[in-house]
Amino acid sequence: MLKLNSLTTLRRHSPHTLSSLHHLTTNTPPTTPPNSSLTPHLLQLSTVIPQITRQFWRIPVLKPQQVLQILLGFQSECAKVVAPVEKVKSLYEIFKWGVEKNETHFLKSYEVMILLLVRVGLFREAENLISSLEGQGVSFNAIGGDIFEKLIEGYVGVKELEKAVFVYEGMKERGMVPSRLCQRVLLDYLVKMKRTKIAFRVAFDLVELGEPLSCDEMRNMEDVMVLLCIDGRIQEARSLIRKVLHLKNYEFTQVSSLVFDEMAFGYCEKKDFKDLISFFVEVNCAPSVIAGNRVVNSMCKSYGVERAGLFLKELESVGFCPDEVTYGILIGWSCHKGKMKDALSYLSIMSLKSLVPRLCTYNALISGLFKVSMLENAKDILDEMIDRGTAPDISTYRVLVAGYCKSRRFDKVKSLVCEMEKRGLVKLSSMESPLSKAFRILGLNPLSVRLKRDNNKKLFKAEFFDEMGNGLYLDTDVDEFENHIASILEESVLPNFSSSVKKECSSNNLKNALVLVEEMLCWDQELLLPELSMLVRQLCSSRSQIKSVIKLLEKMPRSARELDHETLNLVVQAYSKKGLLCRAKTMLDEMLQNKFHIESETYTSLFMPLCRKGNMKDFNYYWNIACTNKWLPKLEEFKLLIGHICHQKMLPEALQLLKIMLLSYPHLRLDIYHIFLEVLSAKSLTGTALVVLKQLQNCLFLDHACYNNLIRGLCNEGKFSLAFTILDDMMDRNLAPCLDVSVLLIPQLCKAHRYDKAIALKDIILKEQPSFFHAAHRALICGFCNMGNVAKADSLLRDMLSTGLSLDDELCNLLIQGHCQANDLRKVGELLGVVIRNSWELSLSSYRNLVRSMCMKGRVPFALSLKNLMVAQCSLDGVIVYNILIFYLLSSGNQLDVKKILTDMKEKKIVLDEVGQNYLVYGFLQCKDLSSSLHYLTTMISKGLKPSDRSLRKVISSLCDVGELQKAMELSRGMGFRGWIHDSLIQTRIVESLLSRGFMENAECFLDRMEEESLTPDNIDYNYLIKRFCEFGRLKKAVHLMNIMLKKSNIPISTSYDFLIYGFCAQNELDTASNFYYEMLNLNFKPRIDTVEMLMFSFCEHGRTEQAEQFLVDMICGGEKPTRKMYSTVIKSYHMEKNLKKASYLVQAMQEKGYQPDFDIHWSLISNLSNAKEKDTDNGNKGFLSRLLSKTGFLQRFKG
Repeated sequence: MLKLNSLTTLRRHSPHTLSSLHHLTTNTPPTTPPNSSLTPHLLQLSTVIPQITRQFWRIPVLKPQQVLQILLGFQSECAKVVAPVEKVKSLYEIFKWGVEKNETHFLKSYEVMILLLVRVGLFREAENLISSLEGQGVSFNAIGGDIFEKLIEGYVGVKELEKAVFVYEGMKERGMVPSRLCQRVLLDYLVKMKRTKIAFRVAFDLVELGEPLSCDEMRNMEDVMVLLCIDGRIQEARSLIRKVLHLKNYEFTQVSSLVFDEMAFGYCEKKDFKDLISFFVEVNCAPSVIAGNRVVNSMCKSYGVERAGLFLKELESVGFCPDEVTYGILIGWSCHKGKMKDALSYLSIMSLKSLVPRLCTYNALISGLFKVSMLENAKDILDEMIDRGTAPDISTYRVLVAGYCKSRRFDKVKSLVCEMEKRGLVKLSSMESPLSKAFRILGLNPLSVRLKRDNNKKLFKAEFFDEMGNGLYLDTDVDEFENHIASILEESVLPNFSSSVKKECSSNNLKNALVLVEEMLCWDQELLLPELSMLVRQLCSSRSQIKSVIKLLEKMPRSARELDHETLNLVVQAYSKKGLLCRAKTMLDEMLQNKFHIESETYTSLFMPLCRKGNMKDFNYYWNIACTNKWLPKLEEFKLLIGHICHQKMLPEALQLLKIMLLSYPHLRLDIYHIFLEVLSAKSLTGTALVVLKQLQNCLFLDHACYNNLIRGLCNEGKFSLAFTILDDMMDRNLAPCLDVSVLLIPQLCKAHRYDKAIALKDIILKEQPSFFHAAHRALICGFCNMGNVAKADSLLRDMLSTGLSLDDELCNLLIQGHCQANDLRKVGELLGVVIRNSWELSLSSYRNLVRSMCMKGRVPFALSLKNLMVAQCSLDGVIVYNILIFYLLSSGNQLDVKKILTDMKEKKIVLDEVGQNYLVYGFLQCKDLSSSLHYLTTMISKGLKPSDRSLRKVISSLCDVGELQKAMELSRGMGFRGWIHDSLIQTRIVESLLSRGFMENAECFLDRMEEESLTPDNIDYNYLIKRFCEFGRLKKAVHLMNIMLKKSNIPISTSYDFLIYGFCAQNELDTASNFYYEMLNLNFKPRIDTVEMLMFSFCEHGRTEQAEQFLVDMICGGEKPTRKMYSTVIKSYHMEKNLKKASYLVQAMQEKGYQPDFDIHWSLISNLSNAKEKDTDNGNKGFLSRLLSKTGFLQRFKG
């Protein structure tokens, strides 16, 4: 860790320019720009703190205390909602020009600004400010711990771990104590990154606070303890455990057994068994079975089975309860050393404790007995094994076969093979002898190992004799045979689980492999790294085994840390594909920290789910890393990824990916362009596609597929005019659109009255693809029907029928819709008859058109009959049919028929859906039946359904219209209880009703409730209410409503400002009126003439004539012409103040605008200026009086 003399050291690790803050560290005052340079930034802030920025529109230079006011206001507002980065950047620009060294609130301004910068992730700027403070001699401690804590938390949030640790260490060096939250955030990330050394220090600091640990904190503590154990730092882990156990919070500070297991493993690695016992005594906890078995096995390896047996008693003295595995370990090692007496003694102890030995324990005993030539005892072990319910498997018989082969008891070997066949463990072919099968079971080749009889009378070769007395011998390399048998027996004494796992993986039997891993962990065996890597890779290839991967890596943390980068890449890919993003990101971060190679597939697999979940923060983080590391997706991945990116409207990233692909696959440029345009078109981003095409027009030639994708996308977006332009270009190049694109275009071309082009397109289809005759004509008929030109549609239909094609259901439905729009009910009836006779389905669009036409023509019985026909069509949802009927019946005022239908539905137990319920609410209102509308609205709410905004809006408006204000308020309270937003119209109607009845306080309380309960939408429009409150003189409330609009980025209309300015002038609050006036100007609004006149009159009346004159100047600069009244008002005011020079110049300006001053003002000025000592010489050198008289024509009249 670097020695932190100042935070400037941190800047050397992340250098940035401080030029923008240079004036803050020098004695030379900056050249302050005019207020106009800050106007864009004030405008940005005016949608966050409008009540504050409004005060500074007319101030040329912001003072430090004013900047602090802005900062504190912004900070207070950001406590409620997170401000966008752009707003904070604007605040930063204002801060840089408004803070001076040694000013009273100098340090406070810095603190607030730094905290705000950190909050939105502008760490570079925050570092600039901290360095600037240090450069001015401000001590580290004076800056305040909150800043550094937030900086640490921010760095962790953007994965800048080194900087976070650096700042943390700096705080510690200065004697500052980071908060508990800060320590927890840092510790959590350190644990994920497995930064053991630093994590231990932070964990120790957290415990040193002496406060009870939360559940999450305790989990982090345990993770640190485990990391320490894995790194062999046992004493540090022990000291941390001791500290945690001393905390007085027994609910969460009970250290888990997993930690104690890792402690035991750590002590075993160090072979410090004495200290291990003292540890368990200190923590007053018995070792777990896994830990105890690990200790016993480690003891056997290091100091022999005798000492292990003695040490077991010490473990039992601290509460350890040995199980069958514990004794199995001792038995195995006893057999390994040939101490069968001890092995059988442990077996007896197991019997006394009612522990059933595991299969491998029995195998070890049998092998050990064979090794010391105790053949009969080996058979006894087999019998006992079977009697106690443990069925021997192939491994047990393999040991028996090996033992009997070692003793040359081949008769026993044969009988064992037959027994194995009976148990279904092996299968003997008719040509295979039991002995040959036995050799195969042992891994020997029966052709190279043969049992032969010695036919020589002297039996020179005979090694043993069978039951018949025949001399037999092995025809093989006996030494090699003996060594092979010995190795089998030895393997069975101390089982090799890793080799078994490898075999299962090679057979792709993952389930058995995982069972073996569980078993080997119980026997204190670590899976060798090659086998672990093989198993993990195979598990990752199966999506159903991802949970197994997680459990496996958690159970073997030491081995997991040693996995190679290829395996880890597969793990990250598997996690990502399964949607386990937290695990995927954590592992990827660790790989990046360790500088492992990250494969392109790994990045791509992570980008997909990040896009799907909309996690753009993490996406951008890993995207930047991937691009830096020359990430390159495959072509098939490109299509999927570009689709996800475009779905999130991330166009810069999409174009960057396009560039990467084009540079990496130059031979596939056309394919890449096709994919890119196809995706953009499908994602409704054809505008972007066209921009890209324009940029690439010199190097890309549009082919048939590109045109089709573009036109298809434009049609789907409803941009038909642009689609027609592309079509024209396409056809100019003798390219024809494909069938689906043509079918999309033809109806729209008809709608745009481009019949010739539509028919030409139809002809092209028929020429190139005659089989699509029906589809082309259908599209054209659809176009004419949509335009209401049914005569043309009928003519096309006759042409079709003349060619031998018959009318189908789709065409019939199109014609019904067209004739409904033309109100040709006779033709509609004919077509409907065709539909019924052919048992065709009537489409919903046709049904909707029919019902509308029938209801408009008063043919309700026909509409009801049609409903029965539609309900009989099983493929359609009956509720939709009822919805359509109810809607058009109510629209035509047939509410009685609707009530009959509702009764019929109730009898048939048909329940209207949410759409139908809203139709009832709105429809009964159209029929002026408010009580029924309100009834169905309340019924919806009581059923837990949310009425549409339109239904709520219309009902409340109607209640207010008929004077039922109390019911409207009750409905509003019910909406508020459910958290339903009150849109602008609802709020306006209720408040207007309250105001019109004189309930001013109630109106204001209602609006306050809307704000407090967050029931106001983002698009709220209070303009009308601002006007009304101004009319009632409640300017404070009007301003508050305007501020609410601005904070939601809704700019009020100019008349709202006019009303406020007028109101404040009337109340003689001129500065406030002036503030709103300049806010208007900065929003590019032009005040009304009467508003400016009111401002001028009010300012002149209160002796503030110069400001009134400024309003004149503002109007002229804005390209407007002041009125004669405005000039006269200011001139009179200057005249009253005896400021004749100003008044005279204004008279001259007034005359230049074509106005003549009043005679009284004119004469008064002449009288007062008559004594002026100006000499009239020539016209160019006249005095003011002469010029004034000549302008008005007075001298000419006098001379005349």
